Amino acid sequence: MHDKLREIERKYERLTEQMADPAVISDNARFQKVGKERHSLTALVETYRAFTQVERELNDQREILRGGDAELRELVKEEIPALERRVAELESTLKVLLLPKDPNDDRNVILEIRAGAGGDEAGLFAAELLRSYLRHAERRGWRFEMVDNSESGAGGIKDATLSISGDAVYSNLKYESGVHRVQRVPATETQGRIHTSTVTVSVLPEAEDIDVHLAEADILFEKFRSTGAGGQSVNTTDSAVRLTHKPTGVIVKCQQEKSQQKNRAQAMKMLRAKLFEIENEKQRKARDSARKSQVGTGDRSEKIRTYNFPQDRLTDHRIPYTRHNLPAVMDGDIEDVLTACRTHFQALALQAETQAGAA
Repeated sequence: MHDKLREIERKYERLTEQMADPAVISDNARFQKVGKERHSLTALVETYRAFTQVERELNDQREILRGGDAELRELVKEEIPALERRVAELESTLKVLLLPKDPNDDRNVILEIRAGAGGDEAGLFAAELLRSYLRHAERRGWRFEMVDNSESGAGGIKDATLSISGDAVYSNLKYESGVHRVQRVPATETQGRIHTSTVTVSVLPEAEDIDVHLAEADILFEKFRSTGAGGQSVNTTDSAVRLTHKPTGVIVKCQQEKSQQKNRAQAMKMLRAKLFEIENEKQRKARDSARKSQVGTGDRSEKIRTYNFPQDRLTDHRIPYTRHNLPAVMDGDIEDVLTACRTHFQALALQAETQAGAA
């Protein structure tokens, strides 16, 4: 492991030198590429440097322990256990950071939320879950844009699609895909009975033009009149857009913008993301079906989480992980849940990597 980490550190130093090179600075595209690559190694290099420093301190203390000064030996005896724990912690962190990185982790995402079973109550919870993700995006300083939104009765939504951009958005949200279940007494319930409803969430890495080639002949373009609660462009112009990818049957629509051209551009972005995810899923299945069964893929059929309002409890069934204070969760305070998911799946990946290495 040390040899690999030293090579990564040397690469990091070379990239740092390149960022100070006038030839690189004058080439904006190259400068951004070098900076992005350097940034991706920063956490690993900083952790490795901290590890080597603590390891040196530990070796120095052990050397003193073997010496002849009785007073010094007593002092280092007290310090060595803490240093040993710190070395073990940093070594564990390094192993996680050295895991093969998901190439999509730094991408922006297309997030889709759909009401499932439960009628109006499912639509209401879909709207609340959408607000939770929007509030979390605000907390993180991410940018977001509503792409499509279909309202349902009682103030809920049938489905909504938004794009979220920022630092490592996919890395943070990719484990949100799946079925979210809510248990509570609906506002319309007169007998006080607890109802169970579901909402599906899909998080797709945003694809670039070079990732997915779309031939115009493969796309059926349709325009239609936008619908909604009102506004200058609603129910008055054919600005809404529906795209159908003929080879796969994938359909996307967008009606949020007043301009048909802007709606078409957003719809193309959604279509690329969906086709990119289809291709990624094919590769995942072909590459490692065993690991897929361990880690999961966020398939919509997987019930991943329950929000139990009478007990003020959120439970993630994959980890498992439980927390309380659902009002805060619905206000976007979900960083601990996202972190717990990442930590869990990283541990599974590390276990799989270790077993593969042993074999």
